[in-house]
Amino acid sequence: MIKNTNEIQTNEVILDSETIFKVELTERYMGKLGHNCDLLIELTKICQKYNIKVGRIEAIGAVKCANLAYYDQTIRKYLTFFIDKPLEITKLIGNISIFEEKAFVHAHITLADKDGNCYGGHLSSGTIVYACEFILESYKGHLFERSQDNKTGLNLWK
Repeated sequence: MIKNTNEIQTNEVILDSETIFKVELTERYMGKLGHNCDLLIELTKICQKYNIKVGRIEAIGAVKCANLAYYDQTIRKYLTFFIDKPLEITKLIGNISIFEEKAFVHAHITLADKDGNCYGGHLSSGTIVYACEFILESYKGHLFERSQDNKTGLNLWK
């Protein structure tokens, strides 16, 4: 339930300052992905090639088909769904951190079909690029690593 901000008492808002870290931009890369490549796998390969362990990613373009996921909070599992048609990437945004000692791209994507219907969710492998332009930023500072969060069941930054 969303509370009206006037109803929230100051003692109900708790900021865990241990989860906020200053980072500094070190590099910015811009590029184009290859036709027919797997969007998530290719972005991950770029992070590994340039040793990007902490960063941010954005992209626009189009895909031939998309494999997305939705996290069901009740059963605490990702449910995947496949869209087998051409779609425009209206927005891809994500971050790069470390999971199981490797660069990990966690991205959400919004896609639109020819009629303007939109689909969105977690980007999953199996999303095939038609054309894609990206901006990738690398940061220095705290090394964000993912691990199992018992409250949510998600692999979150620790």
